[in-house]
This record gives sequence, C-alpha cells and structure tokens, in this order.
Amino acid sequence: MVLKDKVALITGGGQGIGKDIALRFAREGADVAVVDINLEAAEECAAEVKALGRKAIALKVDVSNSSEVDAMVKQVTEELGALDILVNNAGITRDKLLLRMEDADWDAVMSVNLKGSFNCLRAAVKVMSKARYGRIINIASIVGLMGNAGQANYSASKAGLIGLTKTTAREFASRGVTCNAVAPGFIDTAMTQAMPEKAQEALTAQIPLKRLGTSKDVSDGVLFLASDASSYITGHVLSINGGMYM
Repeated sequence: MVLKDKVALITGGGQGIGKDIALRFAREGADVAVVDINLEAAEECAAEVKALGRKAIALKVDVSNSSEVDAMVKQVTEELGALDILVNNAGITRDKLLLRMEDADWDAVMSVNLKGSFNCLRAAVKVMSKARYGRIINIASIVGLMGNAGQANYSASKAGLIGLTKTTAREFASRGVTCNAVAPGFIDTAMTQAMPEKAQEALTAQIPLKRLGTSKDVSDGVLFLASDASSYITGHVLSINGGMYM
C-alpha cells in the first residue's frame, strides 16, 4: 500500500479517469476527497472509496472559482486531517476550428482547465509547504505537446498547464513539494468507442504500440508520481501515449 494513510484530493474525480485514480489511490491506502462539478457522481465515487475501507468525502466545486477552491482545501484538511496529494484532473472541451471558435468557447476551457488548476495549486501548496511534503500531479494531454486541429483552446490550456507544472516544481522543491504532469494520448473511453470503426482503426494505426490507452495506463503513471518512488522527480511530463508522440 504505497499511499498508506496519505490524503489525496482529486478534481474531476467523480467519473472517467479521475474516478479510476480515486479508486486506485484508495486501494493503495489513501483517504480521498472526491471533487466534481457533478455532486451525485462524486458521492457515488466516495461511496466506492469507503467500501474499500478508506475515508472519503464528496464535494461539489467549481474549480474556476477561487473562493470555492479555498473553501474546498480548508474542508479537506479539517475533515481528513491533511492534504498530501493533489491531482488536477478537472477539465472540459469546447472543440471547434479556430476560425469558428467563439470567445465563450475559449474562455470556458481556459477557465476550468488552466485557471482551475492554478486555483487548486495555489490553495494546496499553502498546506503542503507548511507540512514540507506534497505530491502534485497535473493531468495534461498529448495535444498540449503536439497540438490538434479543432482544439486550439484545449491544446493551449494543456500546454499552459505544462508550463505551470514546471514553474510550480521550481518554486516549491525546497519545501518538499514535487509537481509533475501526465500527458495521456488517446484513451479508450466512451467517446472513442463511439467513433466509427474505420476512424478507430485509423487512430490506432498512428500509435506504435497499436492500441488505445486505458484508464489503468493513466492511473499507473499517476500512482507512481504520487508515491515516494518518484521522490527525486519534479517538473517532469510523463507521456502515456503508446509512442504516438515522442
């Protein structure tokens, strides 16, 4: 149990990759604060964490709202006793080609994906710095490294998150806090499963390992960066993409 008695906060933790990370952490001994804009989903995930024998709380938080984020961190430390690990996973998409993208599409994605992560980082490092211990993992994306047509806003937000990761790593290394990013490639999700078979085949053909990633592939990487096995790694971007982008 590599995270025994650690306290983890996971944004976007009620579903998808975030939920898989929450449950993986619980199996490895962590207590978990499951944060999501969808409270029902967060509560369902928290119930599953408790069923694994760990403490859990579910919180509805708009990460783009700094006041809500500050209150979130305060509640987590009061109810769970600490904050050792932060996973910035909350994110949205508003995909359109650049010339068709409206201000609202750009602003919404940047507000959640980049400002939201900044808000959570700023609130969490205050606690971690005092404790002189912390593990921060930001969920970036392959498109933050290589770009992607139709995702100018999403790509920019994830590229920005990588820059934020590196700066945070430099600023807080002396306080015992590491900050790394995970950049998943194309993951086998409901969205990719809904693609036509030929489109799935074309996508898979671009990947040297010849398969889409799984949520477990991502949670394996996040678990490593959250554990003490990665104690000498900070400011790193771990690409989990089957070799699609090197």
